[in-house]
Amino acid sequence: MTVAAPKFTTLGCRLNSYESEAMKDMAQSAGLENAVIVNTCAVTAEAVRKSRQEIRRLRRENPEARIIVTGCAAQTEPETFAAMGEVDKVIGNTEKMNPATWQGMSADFIGETEKVMVDDIMSVTETAGHLIDGFGTRSRAYVQVQNGCDHRCTFCIIPYGRGNSRSVPAGVVVDQIKRLVDKGFNEVVLTGVDLTSWGADLPMTPRLGDLVLRILKLVPDLRRLRISSIDSIEADENLMQAIATESRLMPHLHLSLQHGDDLILKRMKRRHLRDDAIAFCEEAKRLRPEMTFGADIIAGFPTESEAHFENSMKLIEDCGLTWLHVFPYSKREGTPAAKIPTQVNGTVIKERAARLRAAGEAQVARHLQAQLGKTHHILMENAHMGRTEQFTEVTCDTPQSEGTIVTAPIVALRGGQLVA
Repeated sequence: MTVAAPKFTTLGCRLNSYESEAMKDMAQSAGLENAVIVNTCAVTAEAVRKSRQEIRRLRRENPEARIIVTGCAAQTEPETFAAMGEVDKVIGNTEKMNPATWQGMSADFIGETEKVMVDDIMSVTETAGHLIDGFGTRSRAYVQVQNGCDHRCTFCIIPYGRGNSRSVPAGVVVDQIKRLVDKGFNEVVLTGVDLTSWGADLPMTPRLGDLVLRILKLVPDLRRLRISSIDSIEADENLMQAIATESRLMPHLHLSLQHGDDLILKRMKRRHLRDDAIAFCEEAKRLRPEMTFGADIIAGFPTESEAHFENSMKLIEDCGLTWLHVFPYSKREGTPAAKIPTQVNGTVIKERAARLRAAGEAQVARHLQAQLGKTHHILMENAHMGRTEQFTEVTCDTPQSEGTIVTAPIVALRGGQLVA
């Protein structure tokens, strides 16, 4: 079956989803037809495998379409995807954000241009001008304020897919959020690859807290501002001030912790220790008692003993973590961790990941129970489901308007969800 308008498949992170929305606009403006674009993920070897699997599936379903592969896996392993018979074109993470790339592919480009368009991502010094008005649903918009990462954690390939850290200037961010509020969005989420590094490459080196306070001051009609994943060791004084004093900043932070043992953290080349993570969570809770935390935790990093792993298990309680993203470690070629000789057995990794997830589920159950009887301001994502300030799902039996904020008490728990 022939595909007329371009189709997009996105794997991986929220930022990839954001960029797919921007690519849709550019591809449609360029008049690109009969194409399937796959925006890949490279965070683990398994993510690359799933990207290849998805490409093969899409070729079977769209035999006449041109398949264009982009994203972090295409950036870090262009030769892998160029060698696939199903793939017509491979473009890098910089190229995918350039309107000229899409204009150049709008005609019959196969055989007329090189199959691979992937330049050195490390040479990129500016963020692409692809801010869009309102990626997300009617209820929530996402604004990319930062891309890339200057850190080199030993397990992570992402800096080689995203390049070094680049920040969107505060004025540009504020103007976009004003447009989103004018369009009726009640909540905006700030996103980036390494969000707390925002501003390091800008004049006067502002910090993320400066940006947050500026947004809340200059966009008074914004009802809710949410921050996506942060590195707690980089939380600055103004960010902590915003947590303490700004009710419009949502009391939910997702932390890039990765482990709970100091030796493993050092081998990961993380910049914090266990006590740093605990101190941050205690301080944030002191400033904002209703604060909830999510966290990324890796199970089975090379050399991880049972004692090391137990420190990650204990961290869940010590930091009061609620929403866990558990990653079973998978060897990623091209990273220093892949060269560590003492790799953990795969069965042990799966078992430890399962234990972490079970501990996380217990924390969620405890959090849900604690909400009974409390009144929340619920942002409705559809007629019957919304989220509290802490990003907890709530079911509303009475239909509500999507995108509105409803104030209601939590009256019950049903199927692992709050009921208002």
